Amino acid sequence: MSINKVILVGNVGKDPVIRYFDKGVAKANFPLATSETYTNQQGETITSTEWHNIVLWRALAEVAEKTIRKGSQVYIVGKIKTRSYVDKEGVNKYITEILADTLLLLEKKQTTVNSSAHTDIPKEDGHEKGLSGSVVNDPPASYQPANDNNSKNLSEKGNTTDEDPGSDSKTDNAQNEDDLPF
Repeated sequence: MSINKVILVGNVGKDPVIRYFDKGVAKANFPLATSETYTNQQGETITSTEWHNIVLWRALAEVAEKTIRKGSQVYIVGKIKTRSYVDKEGVNKYITEILADTLLLLEKKQTTVNSSAHTDIPKEDGHEKGLSGSVVNDPPASYQPANDNNSKNLSEKGNTTDEDPGSDSKTDNAQNEDDLPF
């Protein structure tokens, strides 16, 4: 058994070159750079870049034509293919290509979900609607301090719902928990 499978994540070096053949079959070619960074024994940071020739056919080539541009980060799955040709001077040349069967355009991270949810809302409007971070963390309006009659009533009644379920003692923890600010 043998396997010929390549997975690459890298940056596109040039805009794809698209060619159309008989019966509308499309082919796209573009170079893809993958980089590896490491620190050598002298403490210098070394970046090693490999260039890969990517080939896409048919529908993938048409997608690449519309979406991929120089600098785009892409995820490619395919297989290695080596072919040879004779150049203008009659010299045999060999080229190694990645025939891609999966292409995924990776988007650069814009903002986090939490911060982007609040950016379109003015602060005063968000505060009134209960959408700002400070309102979410504030206690509700019905919160009553520990010295309130309702809290005393709960502790006098021996309310044990707030106790640690693993503790054997029947001491009332309601007084201690009411002292907490949240």
